[in-house]
Amino acid sequence: MARRTLRVLFLVLAILAVVAVAERLHVLPPGTLDRLFGQEDGHRPRASRKPAPAEPAPPVVARATDRIDYAAVAQQLDGIRVEPEKRRGYEREAWPHWLALDGGCLNAREKVLIRDSQRPATLDAKGCSVKSGDWLDPYTGERITDPTIVDIDHRVPLEEAYASGGYDWSREKRAAYANDLTDPLTLLATSREANRAKGSKGPEDWLPPKRDGVCLYVANWIQVKARWALTMDERERVTVGNILNDCRASAAKRP
Repeated sequence: MARRTLRVLFLVLAILAVVAVAERLHVLPPGTLDRLFGQEDGHRPRASRKPAPAEPAPPVVARATDRIDYAAVAQQLDGIRVEPEKRRGYEREAWPHWLALDGGCLNAREKVLIRDSQRPATLDAKGCSVKSGDWLDPYTGERITDPTIVDIDHRVPLEEAYASGGYDWSREKRAAYANDLTDPLTLLATSREANRAKGSKGPEDWLPPKRDGVCLYVANWIQVKARWALTMDERERVTVGNILNDCRASAAKRP
């Protein structure tokens, strides 16, 4: 009888040892050994696995000055194909930019600086380079007078254009896009900081910090993509669609 009791005791101890080792090696969940004895750790509250709720994004504000034809933009959005992006193989050098396609000495960058300046820009003696002006960054509201710290932003960045169908374009078409002065929506003067923060991101990953500029930004993004027959991936399409709907609702509430 005593011998049988010892065997049972050794078996129980062996099982407990195996459970302890398995718990330490994370084969079994923590607390398994305690639960075998009907005990819970009463000194430490168990961490909740419920994720913290995400903070809602600030509401968009549709400005009366935006003059967005929401029905027309929504129709353009409906015509954009939804396809996965293809970013592999992008090279900025394959998109010739800041060219003077008309053969003059003013390249595309200088012409955008002249066009977007709030007052007549001052040129150098040769008339080929902007020396001063007055630019209002639409992304931040910052006013800039030094052209050397003004960036020219491709509304739809070159890498995004490549990933959205531009990978199949000729070098000539890429140059036409990168230096597009026929549509003021493609290129615009911005602060260096805002342009670098945006990088090659789409609206699903970056929006202007100036919240009342978001509606026009997204509408223009859609218009550029539609004009150049560029695609959107699923996440981008959902994001811009939701923002456009919010902007349209905001505009409808204006007196």
